[in-house]
Amino acid sequence: MNLKTVDILIVDDEPINIHTVANLLDENYNISIATNAKSALDIINEKNTPFHIILLDINMPNMNGFELTEKICEDKKNKDSHIIFFSADDSADYIQKGIDLGASDYITKPIEPKKFLLKISFWTKLIIQTTENKKNTQLLEQYKNTVDRSSIVSKADAKGIITYVNEAFCEISGYSKEELLGNPHNIVRHPDMDSSVFKEMWHCIKDSKKPWMGKIKNRKKDGSDYWVQTIINPILDKDNNVLEYIGIRTDVTEIEQMKEHLKKQYDITQGNFNEVMNLSKLYEKAMDQSSIILRANTDKIITYANDLFYEISGYTEEELIGKPYSYIKTDSTIKTSYIDEIIESLQDKKVWKGQIRNIFKDGKIHYFLATVVPIINLKGEILEYMSIRQDITEIVELHQEMEETQREIIYKMGEIGESRSNETGNHVKRVAEYSKLLGQLYGLDDKQAEILFTASPMHDIGKVGIPDSILNKPGKLTDEEWEVMRTHSTIGYDILKNSKREVLQAAGIVARDHHEKWDGSGYPRNIKGEDIHIYGRITAIADVFDALGSHRCYKEAWEDEKIFQLLKDQKAKHFDPVLIDLFFDNLDKFKAIRDRYTD
Repeated sequence: MNLKTVDILIVDDEPINIHTVANLLDENYNISIATNAKSALDIINEKNTPFHIILLDINMPNMNGFELTEKICEDKKNKDSHIIFFSADDSADYIQKGIDLGASDYITKPIEPKKFLLKISFWTKLIIQTTENKKNTQLLEQYKNTVDRSSIVSKADAKGIITYVNEAFCEISGYSKEELLGNPHNIVRHPDMDSSVFKEMWHCIKDSKKPWMGKIKNRKKDGSDYWVQTIINPILDKDNNVLEYIGIRTDVTEIEQMKEHLKKQYDITQGNFNEVMNLSKLYEKAMDQSSIILRANTDKIITYANDLFYEISGYTEEELIGKPYSYIKTDSTIKTSYIDEIIESLQDKKVWKGQIRNIFKDGKIHYFLATVVPIINLKGEILEYMSIRQDITEIVELHQEMEETQREIIYKMGEIGESRSNETGNHVKRVAEYSKLLGQLYGLDDKQAEILFTASPMHDIGKVGIPDSILNKPGKLTDEEWEVMRTHSTIGYDILKNSKREVLQAAGIVARDHHEKWDGSGYPRNIKGEDIHIYGRITAIADVFDALGSHRCYKEAWEDEKIFQLLKDQKAKHFDPVLIDLFFDNLDKFKAIRDRYTD
């Protein structure tokens, strides 16, 4: 969406007023006009989609602006339209009446061009950003629904009580949602399952707070059994406390039932040898058709791949067989220690389970849940290695897309705060990049640096609660106005502090602490030194560095020498001295970011 797609209706019985407003808006918007209330209603009703903005004169013959507003608001189709009155009467009662009827803003006549365009610019930016956020939210919901349709999904609270199940969970278990919600997962627990499996699982997800993967045998409501390949992931808050658990499962009942049947038949004698051989071939065929399989000898030379492996990798049998396993490229982000762990486990004749990533012939990364088994003869010698995989690329990519969409929504929220004060379009981008770089230089781990990168654009979100008259005042603020302006830190924190999402909680901390000073003279809490959260200390430098170098309504951009001198002068006063040293030690990197995101 852009300005050309913003629909504006101008309603005024004075042609000169319409001409003035239309000329100010120029050709940047999609403009319609009406010279009376009846004509305006006809235009609104005939239009398939609602107008984004309706600029409405109050004093008109036959039906005034207040009466027309009531008519417009009767139709739910117009609920998202922003009605902006303009009138020569600026009394408080008059303005209050307009707001009570549903108006978004009020402009007094005669119209001041600069002020008028600022207001229109604010509302159009808000409309565009709101539309994008709605699209992103809808997209996020579609991704969630896709995962729900493709897997067996459940959620449980920190105590293990089921809080959500999808239709696939109900279908495979035979229970309804009402029967499952509020109960622990042992409602489907099968008595054949060794309790040590669940002890290991709870130790992993609750104590170690790491994902757990494994196969679980469950019991349906009708008493029959089913098997699922399971991943359970703990969702943690900023303090590393478990908020909930999410389980994603794949039905592997057919394979496991055949395995159990083979176990019962594995009492090999001369009489049943042929039957066992036949059953083993059937098992091998079932596994071959339902899983992605690759085999290699003890020298790690590929000796076999099934059709599913060839199909997903894009390689042919001639290209793979006889090649070393290293011929199949591994994602470069996988650490050497991770690969060493797999090799060590197999050489110790242990089965290895985990997630692996490969880059195949199409050049894309493919993700798998893998079980790698050393095949051992009766003498205890390793004959070969067999890798059995399940493709989870779609689920991983959907998860990555969901995270990216969440990040985009948060970023857009940060832009709303900046657009309220008409600040530069790339300010939040630069602050995010500066904050991430400074955090990495300071020693934040990858996760913390990424959280700060996502959260820092919302440092000024509290400005949504500051009046335009203060926020966009070109001159110096009075003492009373400055007190109001300072409240944006607390407003931003109050908006975000109760979120259960780690990134939004971090954004609340940034909003609250980025105006605190190292010597305790900042606001809103007058704390000092390391009592100020590291996210706030980092964002403070990033924000000031960028703000001083940017043109604002109340000042011109500073020259670099002047900016750098202030930062040095404020070391151990306004700013963390360690962070200031890191900033100047890596100044070229910060300048490179600024050059990349110029306004």
